[in-house]
This record gives sequence, C-alpha cells and structure tokens, in this order.
Amino acid sequence: MKTEKDTNFMKIINGYAGGHRRLITVGRILAAVSALMALVPFYDIWRIIRIAVMGEDPAGIAPIAWTAVAWTVGSLLVYIAALFCTHIAAFRVQANMRSTLMRRILTLPLGVFDEDGTGKIRRTVSDSTAATETFIAHNLPDKAVAAATPIGLAALLLIFDWRIGLICVIPAIIGFVFMMSMMGKGMQEKMAEYQNALDTMSSEATEYVRGIPVVKVFGQSVHSFRRFKTAIDSYGKWATDYTLMLRPKMAAYMTCINAVFAFIVLAAYLFAGNGITNELILNIMYYIIVTPLFTVTLTKIAYSGEQEMVVKDALKRIDMILDITPLSASQKEEIPADNSVELTGVSYRYKDAADDAVHGLNIRINAGEHVAFVGPSGGGKTTTAELIARFFDVTEGSIKIGGADIRNIPQQKLMQQVSFVFQDSRLLKASILENVRLARPDASTAEVLAALEQAQCGDIIAKLPDGVNTVIGTKGTYLSGGEQQRISIARAILKNAPVIILDEATAFADPDNETKVQAAFEVLAKGKTLIMIAHRLSTVKNADCIYVLENGSVSESGSHDELMAKGGTYAQMYDEYTRSAEWRVTA
Repeated sequence: MKTEKDTNFMKIINGYAGGHRRLITVGRILAAVSALMALVPFYDIWRIIRIAVMGEDPAGIAPIAWTAVAWTVGSLLVYIAALFCTHIAAFRVQANMRSTLMRRILTLPLGVFDEDGTGKIRRTVSDSTAATETFIAHNLPDKAVAAATPIGLAALLLIFDWRIGLICVIPAIIGFVFMMSMMGKGMQEKMAEYQNALDTMSSEATEYVRGIPVVKVFGQSVHSFRRFKTAIDSYGKWATDYTLMLRPKMAAYMTCINAVFAFIVLAAYLFAGNGITNELILNIMYYIIVTPLFTVTLTKIAYSGEQEMVVKDALKRIDMILDITPLSASQKEEIPADNSVELTGVSYRYKDAADDAVHGLNIRINAGEHVAFVGPSGGGKTTTAELIARFFDVTEGSIKIGGADIRNIPQQKLMQQVSFVFQDSRLLKASILENVRLARPDASTAEVLAALEQAQCGDIIAKLPDGVNTVIGTKGTYLSGGEQQRISIARAILKNAPVIILDEATAFADPDNETKVQAAFEVLAKGKTLIMIAHRLSTVKNADCIYVLENGSVSESGSHDELMAKGGTYAQMYDEYTRSAEWRVTA
C-alpha cells in the first residue's frame, strides 16, 4: 500500500478497512443527514421569535418547541449511529494496520531496530495507527457534518432576508480564506517536520531514560545527554518558528469570524430605511443566533484539513516501515549438513555509513569448534556475529552454516540453528518460566526446569517468592545482571541450537555470578559450535582459535599460545589485560 502524491489517501484507508469500508461510507452519510436534521430546529426558532415579535398567540410556541426538541433528539440518535459505524470501521483499520506492521517487522533484519531506534518504530506502530483510528472514528463524521451544515445554513441565512444573510456570510468567508491559506503545501511540510521532531525526541528520550542511572550517579542534568537536549531544543525552535509564522493569519482569521456581529449591525443600519419594523427586528435577532453557527462550521472544516494532514503523514510513516526491505526469502531451500560456519569475502556497510563496518572477512569455523572474536572496540566483532545470525544481509560475500548459504535457509530453520546470548540480557516482564520457554514454546515445565538447573539458576529460583512463576519487575522482584544472564543461558540451553554466539555474556557478572555463568557455558557449549565475543581475555584462553578483528578485518588468528608467540596485537592486549587484572587499590 503506497502513499503516492497523487493517490487518494482514503483509498489507502479503505484498503486497510477491507469489508468494513462500507461502514465508513454509511457513517459519513448518516453524519451528514444528522447535520441537516440538526438545522431544522433553527427554522423553528425563527417561528418562535416571529410569534414573540409579531405579538401572535404565545400558545403556538409550545408545539413548535417540542417539534424542535424532537428534531434535535432525532439528529443526535442518527449521529450516534454514524459514530457507531465509523468506530467499528476505525478499530478494524487500526487492527489491520498494526497486524500488517507487525508482520512486516517480523521479517525485517534485526539490525534495523538498532539503526532506526526502537522508540521511532514503536511510535509509528502506536501513534500513527492511533491517529488514523481517531481520524476515521471522529474526524470523518465531523467532516461530513461540517460539509453538510454550510449548505443548510446558507439556505437558512438567505431564505428569510437574503441581503442580511449575504452580509453575514462575508466575514465568515474571508476568515475561512485566511484559515485555508494556512493549510497548503507548506503546512504539510511543517506537519512532517513536526512528526520528525517528535520521532527524534521519542528515540532520544528512550536512550536518556536508559542512561538515567549514570546521570544520577554523576549528578548531571539533561545537558549531559547532548543529543536529547539537541532534540528538545530543535523541537522548541520549530514550535516557536511555526507559531510566529501562523500568527498574522490566525489573528486575521479570528478578527473576521468575531466581526460578524459588527456586520449584522451594519446590515440593520443599511436596511432600516423605512424605519425599524417588526420584520427587521425578527430577522436581525434570528441572524444573531444563526450566524455564529456558520463561522463555527467553517472553522471545523479548516481543522478537519489539519487532521487530514496528520493522517497523510501517519500513512507515510507507516509506509516507511513497510518499504524497508525485508530479509530475502530464497526460492531454493538449503538445509545445513552440520554446524560448521564459513565466511567468504564478507563485507557489510551500515545504512548511510561512509565505510564498511567489516570487509573482506574469510573465516572458517569447523563443526564443534570453539572460537573467539577479540579486538579493540569498533573493530567489527559484534557486527560479524550479528551477520552470522543474519541480523543483516551481507553487502558482499557469503556466510554458510553447514555448507548452506544462510540466505537460502528458511528464517525459522536458521533461528533453530543459531542461539544468540546478548551482552544485555533481554528478559521480558513475564515469569521466569515464560521467559525461558520463549526459546521453545512447546517445551514442558519439566524441560524448562531442567534447563534452569543446567544454567546454574537453582539459587535464583529458590529465593524468588513464586519460584519459576515469579514475574520479573513486579512487586519489587528484580534480578542482577549476572542472574539475568543465567536466565538467558537457560533459554539458550532449552533451545539447544547447534551454533551458539555469546556477545560478551559475562560483562555484567560479579565474581560469584561469573563462576556460575562459566559453568552454565560449559553445559551450553558441549558438542556445539561456539563463537564468543570477549573483552575479558581470560575467558578465551582455551578457545580452539582466536580471531583478532581490527578496523573491520581479521589481523591475526590462532590459538592463545600461537598469538602470544607472535607478539602482535593480541599479545599486547593480553599483557595489558593481565596488568589491569592485577591492579589493586593501596594506601
């Protein structure tokens, strides 16, 4: 569903509505009918005023008043029916939009969430679809009311005294012109800038909240997070410039719509040539009551145009996600013969980056071999590991598992082949049991408990109030970094994938936890191909092969003893690590 410039955005909405699109049409028609019904009582008001001004029998007022009440109630009931139709359609559209987005998100490379920011994607899924739902449920029927009302009002204004009616319409039309001048192409661009500013603030706010502990520890303010502060300042400047730009036109608009009473007085003066007659008083009083309704209706039309721009921008943002190229699904399916991993001429460049993050990688990992990626920060270790798990597709070259190109392995089967234990344990706000069972939803409780035991989680379960059914993050129940890591390892043990990738998995573990984490690793890695990313070089001494990645390429490879004998980058790093490990605080 593409939002091209010449495409009617309602066609896109109808596409999401499916069989409910008829409800949108019915709702708009009913809303227009209710608007015309709501104008009938204004004719009754004229009749009541006429009785009072002309000195007719007051007994005639009651039946007219009850007729007006009946029309008003009928109009309200029809409008409620219209809202009922549009709300049902709106909920269906929002549900279909979110389902479509989530289905597409599931096919996207996982690296997209790092590049674009989870805050921005979350806001699109949540806020953009909500804006569309609000537009269909409320703004579309209101727009139908706003479109039908001026037609009936024009008749009411011109039918009794067309001269006064015409004069009353003049300021409203002038004001409407000023309002519409604020709704052109420039306004659409401003609306896009507004949404971009909100997206940026949302992403930066997410990062800021994550870093609040650091801010508090060092006694800093929001100014410590320069990007977040810049996002706030940019939004503030945009809002100020936008307000100043619209101020003259808005002032002119408000002046016009509030000057209508002055025009009525002018009309009374111009048409009182034969003196103040009862008929003139009748019409002046009537137009004083009716004319403000005309200005309010024109204002609603103008603001409905603004809501259209919000929805058009929301649809574009939804399409931006839908337009992200998903991981390709090959027509030919390959099944890995074993759990070996081979990278041949692999290069990858992040979106909008000037240089490759990794380039020309040639790495062969035999089935069951334990290897480590080490090297300076920014050398390409995590990128290489994420490419093996197919978080991205390589820019050049190929990656094979068991002789099968990972691009030709169905995504579900690839995920069964590879387990990725992240540096930052990603546990959901759910029970321990549910968190571990994510690895294999059909696993029994006994299998989950066995995986937890193998991952050295017995002490964690024992201290929790509800054992494995304890929900993390509720009632003051939280786990340390090392404890969360062991739960993640239990998840990987339950999954039992033949290829394991550990991304600095002991980074947040204290000495006691690290011992248990290492014991859990031994269980996890038994008989598996293991790829470790490590800064603690003591954890990789026993690896079958160590690859040193610098500036996106392999500078050295070999066992610990071989690399120490070379006296290169690894030897230098290990010596520095050893000295830092022996560092002590002394008097």
